[in-house]
Amino acid sequence: MKLMPAGSQPSRKGPEQNFTGTVRIDPLAAATGPATVSCAAVTFEPGARSAWHTHPLGQILVVTAGCGWTQCEGEPIVEIRAGDTIWCPPGHKHWHGASPTTAMTHIAIQEALDGKNVVWMEKVTDEEYLVGPPSRDGQ
Repeated sequence: MKLMPAGSQPSRKGPEQNFTGTVRIDPLAAATGPATVSCAAVTFEPGARSAWHTHPLGQILVVTAGCGWTQCEGEPIVEIRAGDTIWCPPGHKHWHGASPTTAMTHIAIQEALDGKNVVWMEKVTDEEYLVGPPSRDGQ
């Protein structure tokens, strides 16, 4: 067993080519072979979001704070809140991030296939993002 004390792994900024806005990635754990799972806490400041991407073996997101949005290709944007868990199937094109007014933090858990756990694509445009989720009252 290996204990990784809180704060023992440095935070890093989400790379500009994969994110819009201010994003902080806090590594939590990365298994050593033969296991291939890794996880990180990712914090999106208001308006920040990932680019479109897929995961070869899927991804689990556990929202731990705030309010954000996520979208799967061809589907409407969905609001996500602390306590929600999301399963993104393998190869499913999607993005996730904060709402325009509220930060959001999630824990991202994914496995690697042939050493790769994500395939990055184009950025989510402001026009795509600002559509927002349908209102909660259906209007």
